[in-house]
Amino acid sequence: MECVFGMVGNGFALVVADTSAVHSILVHKSNEDKIMILDSHKLMGASGEPGDRVQFTEYIHKNVSLYQFRNGIPLTTSAAANFTRGELATALRKNPYFVNIILAGYDKETGPSLYYIDYIATMHKVDKAAFGYGSYFSLAMMDRHYRKDMTVEEAIDLADKCIVEIRSRLVMAPPNFVIKIVDQNGAREYAWRETVKDSVEPTSEAA
Repeated sequence: MECVFGMVGNGFALVVADTSAVHSILVHKSNEDKIMILDSHKLMGASGEPGDRVQFTEYIHKNVSLYQFRNGIPLTTSAAANFTRGELATALRKNPYFVNIILAGYDKETGPSLYYIDYIATMHKVDKAAFGYGSYFSLAMMDRHYRKDMTVEEAIDLADKCIVEIRSRLVMAPPNFVIKIVDQNGAREYAWRETVKDSVEPTSEAA
């Protein structure tokens, strides 16, 4: 019951993801961060099979870092999105990754942007996007309330509305979400929306 969604506002892009690590009917943890900070001005939100998601996002992160190390300049958001799409397309013919990507970034020349990339290597530059079962509700909310000129506060309020809708309408809704933002000041974590905290087992002392 994963959910990742994002949107572009006035001078920023925002990505939201659930934080549940699940397998079959089991929840392993409720604080899994599914939004990777690729570099100073890029975010990658991912959903899909846990192993594929972790392996592929780390692979993209290391290659984006390698490009910047070799050339002295970072990839643009468009270039990073096209590289990601190319790697998914190459893997599709060999050993495909079941992972869906929402890539957000900020470039000095073009401003904020958001890219939708699915597991069969389809890519689109969009204003809003969502993956997972929660996408049915988050896309409906964004279709109704989204505007291109939204401020950060308005976008966060819309993200919260999407989260409330997912929690109230989805049969097995993830309890926790993480929100991250990228703008001219860089990519960063904005907030967590938590209803469940992972418990820490108390240490027992020998009698």
